[in-house]
Amino acid sequence: MDKISNFGIFTLLFVSSLTIMVGTVIAPSLSGIVAHKNLGFSPSWLITLPSLGVVLFAPIIGKLLFKLGTIKLLTLGLVPYAILGVIGAFITNDYLLIADRILLGAATVAIQVSVTAYIGDFFTGEHRMKMIAWQGMSIELGGVVFLAIGGILGEMHWQLPFYIYLLALLCLFLVAKTLPKTNKRINEAKPEDLVSDSKNSTKVKLIFIASLLAMMLFFIGFVTLPLYLPEFFGFSESKTGYLMAFISLIAIITASQMPKMVKTLGDGKTVSLGFIFFMLGYLVLATVSSVPFLIITAIFIGIGFGFTIPLLNHMMLEISTLKSQGKNLGLFSMGVFGGQFLSTFIEYVSNNYKAIYGVAAIMAIIIAIVLYILFTKNAKK
Repeated sequence: MDKISNFGIFTLLFVSSLTIMVGTVIAPSLSGIVAHKNLGFSPSWLITLPSLGVVLFAPIIGKLLFKLGTIKLLTLGLVPYAILGVIGAFITNDYLLIADRILLGAATVAIQVSVTAYIGDFFTGEHRMKMIAWQGMSIELGGVVFLAIGGILGEMHWQLPFYIYLLALLCLFLVAKTLPKTNKRINEAKPEDLVSDSKNSTKVKLIFIASLLAMMLFFIGFVTLPLYLPEFFGFSESKTGYLMAFISLIAIITASQMPKMVKTLGDGKTVSLGFIFFMLGYLVLATVSSVPFLIITAIFIGIGFGFTIPLLNHMMLEISTLKSQGKNLGLFSMGVFGGQFLSTFIEYVSNNYKAIYGVAAIMAIIIAIVLYILFTKNAKK
């Protein structure tokens, strides 16, 4: 098999960043969108509907991976991603717009599953874990960069952020030029790789649940802080954006150190530790009302992400055979984006933000304890 170049690695990481921007890239111009579109549904749906699309289409995409291979599936995701993304600026019918955003989620999961599977084809062991960590870092970095660009373009005109989706066509060009073709799915598969691995089914479910809960806890901050900070701290939109970008920056730094932590503690304990940091972050928000402590909160929540989502992605890849890889990675995508979607319902817990953060902290510590027990039992088996 051909070796992948540094430029090819850059392409993989660049393409990975598209998954985080699918909903958030238009967030800064949401007020402009509302002013120019007569929406018959909540504007926040424009951000969360792609996540629902991922959940709905992930099982189908997972089955297509083994049949089509990584490059074909990636192409199948990038082209509609660009088209469906940009035409959202011009659709005026509510039902068509909802369908467009959900189908955009289907294109997103095709991109995420194929890129992660491609990494699995070309990297093994510590190199694979390092690449998955870099992938997690690039996704968070993409969130910071694309949010900033979306905000700048949104101030110029409310439709301009939609054009950022056309970056998928640039990614398609880079994929064609820099990524070696791989037929590992068919030509290099061992007989044991072509059967479903039922003995790891318990751990697969455990990783799915952990990814769902980790992303839900992480996104609770992202859906509440833009409202909480201006109301209680008098933050401007830019200050709120800086704090949220700082959370992503901490997540990037933590993800880079995650492989070292796994060497020391093991994967299950590291994931549990991530949930403890989520708990600490929301505990500070629930009990303290001072700006310096917001920095501590951002650090804790960022560490929580860095020790959970990238590691869980790697764990899912490691226990999958070629036959089960598509299904398992699709399940992981369902967990990640399903967690994002579930986080939007946190507002129904209470009208009091401190109560919401208190509930989130309690949930995080309970999840940490349960996952520690379950991962320990699974490791013994």
